[in-house]
Amino acid sequence: MGDFKHLVIAKFKEGVVVDEILKGMEKLVSEVDAVKSFEWGQDLESQEMLRQGFTHAFLMTFSNQGDFTAFMSHPNHVEFSTTFSAAIEKILLLDFSAVPVKAPK
Repeated sequence: MGDFKHLVIAKFKEGVVVDEILKGMEKLVSEVDAVKSFEWGQDLESQEMLRQGFTHAFLMTFSNQGDFTAFMSHPNHVEFSTTFSAAIEKILLLDFSAVPVKAPK
């Protein structure tokens, strides 16, 4: 098995200043050592019917499920989740052990 992944796919509420949420998320992951890596992106090309309103994807990588569990209960995550949840209109979460097929170069 590979790393443990936490994937969040979200649609923000109308009027939310997404840049502020992104800055908060970047601050959060920089403060919590359990987060091995963090990536995010905004949908650019999917057809509306395929993306179902979702606009942003966030992917955190942890060395193992224990590190993910520690992150979820970390006080900084608990505090940020309140802000993040209030900004979200629609969300999809997947937490999984990654199965490596082709390693990054």
